[in-house]
Amino acid sequence: MALKITSRLFGLTRRVVSCHTASSSCSGRFKVQHDRQNRRFTVTTGSSGEGDSECAVLCYRFTGQKEVDLMSTFVPETFRGQGIAAALSQAALDFLLEEKLKARVSCWYIKKYIDEQPEQQQYKDFIIS
Repeated sequence: MALKITSRLFGLTRRVVSCHTASSSCSGRFKVQHDRQNRRFTVTTGSSGEGDSECAVLCYRFTGQKEVDLMSTFVPETFRGQGIAAALSQAALDFLLEEKLKARVSCWYIKKYIDEQPEQQQYKDFIIS
């Protein structure tokens, strides 16, 4: 059982560590990269000691021609509580606005981010309930 858990954790770590990105924007104090090919936003948070960087990730998928699902966010444990998930969420919302997309929000954090930020009201028109 421990081997199965270790294997799953290693697989998740490898996916998170291998961040290759295409375009970027600044959101607060973090540089958010938008990897359109892999449909995700990333923030590289630092070196893990082996030359690899850990990445915080927000994943989305297209569910229609002008519709996406904001599926999940992940921030490495050592970098949580610094506003990285908020920066990723803001970049995703800006993407909706720029591309005139509608979004379903499956990720609990992004739902919370939109609900708790009064300045995010402008984005509510782009959210499908």
